[in-house]
Amino acid sequence: MELQLVRVPKNVPDPLNRQRSSCEKQMSDTMHSHAIEHPGENLSNDIRRRLADVEPRAQRTFTPSLAAIARSAGCYHWTCDGRKLADFTSGVLVANLGHNPVAWWRAVWRYLGLDQLPATADGFAVASPLTTYNATGEIEVQATERLIANLRSQSGGARCEQVLWAASGSEAVQKALWAALAWRRKDEPPQSTADSIILATRFGFHGKKGLAGATTGSEKDPERDARVRFISFPREECIDTAHRAQPLDTTCYEAELNELWRQHASRIRVLITEPYLGGGGSFHPQPEYLQLLQRFCRAHDIVFILDEIQSGFGRTGPMYAFTHYGLEPDLVCLGKGLGNGMPVAVVAGRADILGSLEFGEGSDTYSGNPLAAAAVLATLDEFESTDVLPRGAALAAVFQEGLERLTELPAIAHLRGEGLVWGIEFAPLGNRSAAEVARAAVAACYLGDDHGRAIHLLGPLAGTVVRIAPPLIMPPDEAREYLDAMHDIVTRLT
Repeated sequence: MELQLVRVPKNVPDPLNRQRSSCEKQMSDTMHSHAIEHPGENLSNDIRRRLADVEPRAQRTFTPSLAAIARSAGCYHWTCDGRKLADFTSGVLVANLGHNPVAWWRAVWRYLGLDQLPATADGFAVASPLTTYNATGEIEVQATERLIANLRSQSGGARCEQVLWAASGSEAVQKALWAALAWRRKDEPPQSTADSIILATRFGFHGKKGLAGATTGSEKDPERDARVRFISFPREECIDTAHRAQPLDTTCYEAELNELWRQHASRIRVLITEPYLGGGGSFHPQPEYLQLLQRFCRAHDIVFILDEIQSGFGRTGPMYAFTHYGLEPDLVCLGKGLGNGMPVAVVAGRADILGSLEFGEGSDTYSGNPLAAAAVLATLDEFESTDVLPRGAALAAVFQEGLERLTELPAIAHLRGEGLVWGIEFAPLGNRSAAEVARAAVAACYLGDDHGRAIHLLGPLAGTVVRIAPPLIMPPDEAREYLDAMHDIVTRLT
């Protein structure tokens, strides 16, 4: 099959990817001025043209395919033109249980009281409301209790005593940071949070709003918060699976932390990090790095926040990444897979820290709403009563084997990851930059091979890294088939 990439701009910068190359930052905005089109997709092309007229480009990050999806089931999408796509994204690490699992949906309706849909004489369902702002109900309490019990049942979850609800990952991180800044050490007098210092791992991604955005990226990004200091992350030491398998010398990272304490001492209130740098290019550190950060926090009574929004619910292997990294965070942020597609997030952790916020300081319209609580309960049902985690572990071995085959190709520079979240870093080919090759690979996988095997991927992270993160429940034989297809498609790029 001859690949024809019609009107897919070559060097479109992603204004929200803080790690893109400096040359991409300078690309003209005029490259956004027309809609993406693909051959043989009349309905999808029409939808993309209409979308370009009524939504600004800021609505989404740039992806060369911009799939127009009509329906989804399990590990597959179907476009508006009826083409089948294997989903290697889980809707950006969200649909860990697959798209639209019937047992999950039935549980959601049951928790809401909608399974029988009783109605009043004038046509209203007698069921849980969809919003309980400044009120509560059994479903919210049940979901909170179940989530705390699940967290505390895992190694490293002992400090998860309370849950503060949010509607998005950014909001969960924001609330975690608010609580950490409001918390006071024992016998410490009140002081302004303006004098506080927040430590964050450089090139991390915690969100796009408020303090979540301020702790994302590096010192060189716009809209910095003077309270944030970025600390080094061992990207070179975990640039691929071979490097990550080597022990990490933490001497320089420990020295950096000690120097920051010497300079700022008790002004350092909180340290926030991720189990792996997701948006920063899928860098998965050796456990000893994260354990060093936690030891530093324990030694100086600093709140240790672990942002697990991209890593929880089986994505890196166990239920939560803190388990196999040997961590016990003071606060842990969860989202994405928490609701399997329903918009919901939380920060869970120590009651004394979360209790530092007063009435209303962590509230918003949709946090802890019954629909979100029902989705969390349904998700916990699946993880606690089915074999989804063992299935994910078996599938992870299949993906690692298939993706390691890709490293034999000249288009691939590095492979890194764990469990069912991997980053493929592309290399330059001929006169094409690594970023151009990565975008071409995403578009080519979307168009598929001669057998009609097509793969849904998202735009490259940090300009050159394509993330692979399928649902945990993909059948291994189907995974092998589509990994073979991906290998053939990327081979053609050379």
